[in-house]
Amino acid sequence: MQSHEVFDPSTHRPAPYRGFIPEIWRYLCALYLKLSGWRLQGDWPDIRKAVILAAPHTSNWDGILMLATAGQYRVTLRFMGKKSLTEGPFGKIMTWLGCVPVDRSTPNGLVASMTSAFDQARDFFLAIPPEGTRGRVEEWKKGYYLIAQAAVVPIIFAVMDFATKTVRISGVLKPTGDYEADWQLIRSHYVAATGKHPANFALPG
Repeated sequence: MQSHEVFDPSTHRPAPYRGFIPEIWRYLCALYLKLSGWRLQGDWPDIRKAVILAAPHTSNWDGILMLATAGQYRVTLRFMGKKSLTEGPFGKIMTWLGCVPVDRSTPNGLVASMTSAFDQARDFFLAIPPEGTRGRVEEWKKGYYLIAQAAVVPIIFAVMDFATKTVRISGVLKPTGDYEADWQLIRSHYVAATGKHPANFALPG
């Protein structure tokens, strides 16, 4: 894989077949996307582990959209949550849904927790909204980049464009460690995107 690749938007081939039950889920996800008017662009890359940069993130619907997109691509998403979410009577349910617990009580806890999760898994796709909130922010958090760099995994670009009702798996990047240089490549994938609430989406320069 090259350090940076831009994918052909004319096709949207999924990951390999994973069995009958996942295929039923894929059908349901595809049906949801079709009925709601969404379409996919870009083939799913031949990668077993990655950080998925999901943006713009301006509404609660973004999470549902990403789950349905992943389902149609035959991919299981993981997401970060407080450690307490995976404890107690509902902890197993949250873990089943894809929540990966984060211990923020120690220095560098976020990156260390996610790096460990990547190391322990055979297949692992961690979805991260870089804004960190549904409200407008002028700077994106760099956690997604630091996690990908520490875990030695690529970043897949998932662009949720509400203007065209298209989810684009538009490319992939291997972090070089030079964030400023990599940022210009990252930014190029989202510059034409429109969130559900356009005023809440800002793309840093």
